[in-house]
Amino acid sequence: MAFGGETIDNFGVIRDFPALSMVTGLLANALGWRREESSKHDRLQERLVLGARLEHPGVRIQDYQTALLFENDCGWTSQGVPEGRAKSPSYATQPDGRKALTLQRYRDYHANLSMLVALRLQPVDESPTLDDLAAALDHPARPLFIGRKPCLPSRRLFAGWQAGETVLQVLQCVPLPAESQDGARLQWPDGEGTLPGDRTLDLCDERNWTSGVHGGWRPVREGRLRGEEKPT
Repeated sequence: MAFGGETIDNFGVIRDFPALSMVTGLLANALGWRREESSKHDRLQERLVLGARLEHPGVRIQDYQTALLFENDCGWTSQGVPEGRAKSPSYATQPDGRKALTLQRYRDYHANLSMLVALRLQPVDESPTLDDLAAALDHPARPLFIGRKPCLPSRRLFAGWQAGETVLQVLQCVPLPAESQDGARLQWPDGEGTLPGDRTLDLCDERNWTSGVHGGWRPVREGRLRGEEKPT
């Protein structure tokens, strides 16, 4: 998996928890929406209330990627139009006389990670509904990936239904797997309950789906779940 954070130069870093925009994109892809349907993406993101429970952190791995780009090469973008690169002294002459440079990227990934995501929609009766999302995750319109296209799910994504007053309460009520009996890290929206010793953070993880740029801040809480703690 790859819970992408801020990309700095050619380093694609990851966060410990999935961004609100990433979950929005995953669900929109399952529903079969097109990227240019930005108003539908924005509205779904606005309605999502979600938290996550890191049950098994796994390990982080880094992929080193290279590509030989010639001076006049163009690539396809998510906007559906080819895009070239400006001429630069960085291009070196190759044996055949053409000029090229080597593009280098570093992309981080979570390997063998287990994460439980709890979400609801508000308002509940607007389309798509939670039933629509559950059906789409089980029968997606297109292949799904978690963060980056190489990250295909290894199991069913929809884990079932759980009633609760808050997102935190749901994350607490679902039994922990055997490998997480010592506890698990949680992240949930501020205002959805508290845990002893938790902390508040501001996340920039909401995307403007028209411009493709992230902006704004969303208050969340992070804490650790232990078996004896109850929701408050």
